Amino acid sequence: MREPRSFPATVTTPVNRPAPLRQAVYDVLIELIVGGVLHPGRHLIEAELAEDLGVSRQPVREALLRLQADGWVELRPAQGAFVHSPTVEEATQLLSVRAVLETHSARGAAQYATGPDITRLWELQAAGIAALSADDARGIVEANAALHGFITELARNPVLAELIRQVDRRVRWYYMPIARPRGKDAWNEHAAIIDRIAAGDADRAEELMQHHTQTTTDFYCRQLTAAPRAGA
Repeated sequence: MREPRSFPATVTTPVNRPAPLRQAVYDVLIELIVGGVLHPGRHLIEAELAEDLGVSRQPVREALLRLQADGWVELRPAQGAFVHSPTVEEATQLLSVRAVLETHSARGAAQYATGPDITRLWELQAAGIAALSADDARGIVEANAALHGFITELARNPVLAELIRQVDRRVRWYYMPIARPRGKDAWNEHAAIIDRIAAGDADRAEELMQHHTQTTTDFYCRQLTAAPRAGA
């Protein structure tokens, strides 16, 4: 049986037309994939996407081709487009790179963070705890991204920040299905990292971040291995 065509009411807003349509459609589809609205293995019907997004089929077709090139979508002969299902190897490769970048960020944050910066870190931590208490997976993911992003900002390294931005969407995509089950432990680990950043303990902040990112990687890969593959 085909899945319901329409997106949830919260995401049925047509794309922003002042932007080039193919770019706007591309961005909207990625956010729907990252947010789990379009889940791995989901069949993407070009005509239905065009209708739901309020555009013609051409920008959808162009966006799907680019999404395939960027690894978000698979185009299967005689079948059509499907949301890509990440493999353990892909996840391990990307999350291991992210771990290197994040541990470097934690070290830099411990070296440069000011009093107001520490206050902001605890505010972001509180936002994550609130999302966790509300069992809000999307809120947990966004709070997690905001906290990690701010730690990166505190490292005062524009090159590092740019590299992390390049993997941010995919990291959020991987984190969405584990946001709830991993949540309590993850936010406890965040608190320990913030504590060491506040103390200016660069070595320990780096060590804790390395452990945190590795634990997240291992957790995600176990979940991926245990889950049935789309189309299997």
